[in-house]
Amino acid sequence: MNKFDEVNILGIKFHKINVFQLINYVIEAAKSNRKTIISNVNIKAMNLAYELDWYRNFINNSDLIFCDGFGVLLGAKMLGYDVNSTHRMTCPDYIENLGLACEQHNVSLFLLAGKPGVVEKAMTQLTSAAPNLQVQGHHGYFEKTGAENERVIQLINKFNPGVLFVGFGMPLQEQWILNNLERINARVFLPLGACLDFYTGTVYRGPKWMTDCGLEWLMRLVVEPHRLWKRYIIGNPLFFYRIFKEQIRKRNIKLETE
Repeated sequence: MNKFDEVNILGIKFHKINVFQLINYVIEAAKSNRKTIISNVNIKAMNLAYELDWYRNFINNSDLIFCDGFGVLLGAKMLGYDVNSTHRMTCPDYIENLGLACEQHNVSLFLLAGKPGVVEKAMTQLTSAAPNLQVQGHHGYFEKTGAENERVIQLINKFNPGVLFVGFGMPLQEQWILNNLERINARVFLPLGACLDFYTGTVYRGPKWMTDCGLEWLMRLVVEPHRLWKRYIIGNPLFFYRIFKEQIRKRNIKLETE
């Protein structure tokens, strides 16, 4: 049970933590004897959780939820929460620090993500930074049910990782975790989307000044317009429309009680 402050917007929560607290939580959870799910929210996750009951339950029932989107922070500020840029973190920026912490505390890491070749490149980069890190991996392009899925689960269980990184994209990765949680021998389940693609440079994130000021979505839209136009051109305004409606609802409640 964590003791971090919660932010709740549109019925979906996340915790006010920074990257150091996140890494420490991952390490401590990986050394325990229970299974821990650590989720994250960005605007896409917020929209999915608003519309899909099972996905909202997955997020809200996770042991820890961190923010991975400046848009979500802005929405929280609009609703009166005291949050700042330190409460937002994105995996490519901290994955090597996580790898170093895993190495230091003898916590093993399994990477299940990316196209064939990407996970191997990520492991090479991680072990360059943390030479004694116990890390294995498998690409994310496999059948998520049936014999192939069973073979991947057996591979994970043989390694018995402290941390299982799952990167299939939302909501597929969360559904896969739900479907297979009881059969997988891992302590921490960490769904992190396309992190390895960005970490390895397989997909260009944009210059640092854009990622630091919340404009990474714009570069992603430029790089992959056909795949991402709906997510950003429709999804972002939809999220803030819902925030605006929530502002009005809260204002009306306040006026009624005065």
